[in-house]
Formats: sequence, structure tokens, C-alpha cells
Amino acid sequence: MKRLVMLTLLMALGGWAAAAEAIRIKDIGKMEGWRENALTGYGLVTGLAGTGDSSRNKATRQSIANMLSRFDMTVVADDVQSRNAAAVMVTASLSPFARAGDTIDVTVTSLGDARSLVGGTLILAPLKAANGQVYALAQGPLSVGGYKYDLNGNVVQKNHPTVASIPGGATVEVGVPNDVSSNGRVTFVLADPDYTTASRVAAAINSTLGANLALARDASGIEIRVPDERRARLADFLTAVENVNVEPDRRARVVINERTGTVVAGGDVRISRVAVSQGDLKVNIVTDNSVSQPLLVSQTSAGVRTARVANSRVDVEEQGETGFVAAGNNTVADLVQSLTRIKTNTRDIISILRAVKAAGALHAELIVQ
Repeated sequence: MKRLVMLTLLMALGGWAAAAEAIRIKDIGKMEGWRENALTGYGLVTGLAGTGDSSRNKATRQSIANMLSRFDMTVVADDVQSRNAAAVMVTASLSPFARAGDTIDVTVTSLGDARSLVGGTLILAPLKAANGQVYALAQGPLSVGGYKYDLNGNVVQKNHPTVASIPGGATVEVGVPNDVSSNGRVTFVLADPDYTTASRVAAAINSTLGANLALARDASGIEIRVPDERRARLADFLTAVENVNVEPDRRARVVINERTGTVVAGGDVRISRVAVSQGDLKVNIVTDNSVSQPLLVSQTSAGVRTARVANSRVDVEEQGETGFVAAGNNTVADLVQSLTRIKTNTRDIISILRAVKAAGALHAELIVQ
């Protein structure tokens, strides 16, 4: 059985103070309009050593015929029998400030029944966005972090040989315009929406850069007015905004992972007065199988044969003392430490925390993964 691991993360800042440490604004969000764009394309990988798509894959044969037709070669798709090529899907992510000529990484995945993409090279494949426009062109040798070899029914495989990557394998043809400023205003978006944090961000910006520049519109958006004299140097103004320090307000949360037995809680997560009683009862059923062999049996003894006998016993083990923990005006960390002292295992601690939450004594959001 996998060993259970318990991790209690304590955030003791100023005597369990609720205020978090001051951090930069850029670490808790981003400017509106900064987003990556997904690109997708269809391509053909060649140069495979007999591990490509089989002749049953009509799409691959048609793709080979179409590619050859671009070089003034007419080949019927049904005549293509090569297993050195494979149909693939090509995906990439276009950064928000990519310019024409920049290179981006691409991921290549097999679309047909190819066994491996090791040693293959991607033929020029256009990458399109959701609007159908081509933004990048991908091509180059594949980098596969695995392999698969089979012979006479024996298979040796490592990782996924039908997925590959091409570092810097796509060249951006069209950049994505990102105008973060609209009518002399920019909007800062929090990664974790919270009204208190949004108000603190607006107050910190006004205190550092000038009054009446920032206004919290909702729990996630802070609208910032760019002064007229700084619009020509917008990058410098946004740099100053990103480096403003603020103390974000954090929600009380307890994260539980039942698969690994991990408990992570902030040290300032409070619990009301609660009493926890925890006991343990173990029932073990053991069966011993034995064979009864008859003795002094002659050949004329009819109906006499060896018998199989099962002897079962039930062992009941109950813990001598029941663990009792009384918590009043404590934190989750205190409760976990108390339960650990009475040798409560991690699985039981998780069940106790869920029961405390159901009783209304845990003043935090309980997240079970």
C-alpha cells in the first residue's frame, strides 16, 4: 500500500495575521488583452522506417498524392502503398506579442494508425487560428521522447512514440495586434477575482502613481486611466503599474487530496469550538484450508475419498482508548497537530476535516481533489 503523506503548510505572518505579504501587482494578474492564441494544422510526416500509416488509411494516401501533384507528378491515391509516411495534426500556441519572423514550438500528433514517428520530418504545414487565417508555417525534423519496436509479437515501447515536438519549428507569418490601451485606458484583470483585492489594487495604484487613476469596476477588473503626458510612453507607464506593491486578500481554503493523502491548509484558517472523538475497530477474518485424508482404506471401501476442510476464525481488535480532541478558537494547523499526536492516520484526518466542515465549525472553503 502506498505510503500516505501529510503536508501542513503554515503561513504564520505576524501572529497568524490575515494580511498577506505585499507582492507586485504583476504577480496576481495581467492586463486585459494579453492572451495566447491556439493554432492548428494538418500535415504529413515522411521518412519513417516502415512505422507510418498503413494502406488502410485513405487520408494518408490522398495526402501523399496531393503533395506530389504540387511537383507536377500525377499519382493515383490507390497506388500509394508506402508505410514511410503518416498523417498528423500540428498544434501550436501563438504568444500575444509575436511578430512576423518569430519562431514558436509545435506539437505533432499522429492522426492515423502509425506505430511510431521516430526519425520523421514534418513537411510544410500551415497553421490556422479559429478564424481560418494562416498565422504560421511549420516544418522540420521531429523530436520524439520515446520509441516502439516490435518483432514476432514482441513489443518494446517507451513513452508515447506517436507524439513529437519541433522546438522552434514554426515561423510566424502574421503577428497578432494587441492594443491593451483603449481610449486612453487599460484594464488590469486579477487571476483570482476578489472585491477586497481589487479595491486594494486600485488604492495602491492611486497612492503610488497619482490619485484618481485607478478604479475597481468589479471583482476582477481594475480600470486604469493613462495620463495624457504618458500615453506616448505607454510601456514605461505599464511597467510602473506592474511594480506597484499590494497586499492581496486571500480566501481561507483547505485543500485535500484523497488519492495521495495530502492536506494543505493556511495557518490562519480558523475553526470554531469543536470536539472530535475518533476510535478504531478492526475485524480480520482468516480461513485455513486443510485436507482430510482417510486412513486404512481398502480397495473395496466404496464412497470413501479425500475431503477438503475449511477452518475459519474471526479476530476482532478494538482500540483500547478512543482519541478525543477538544479545539476552541484554534486553527486547522493546531487541530491537525493534535490529531497527529494521538497517532491518527492521514485518511482519518481527512475524514475528520470533512466532518468538521459539515458541522459548520470549519470557516474555510474545503477543496477535495
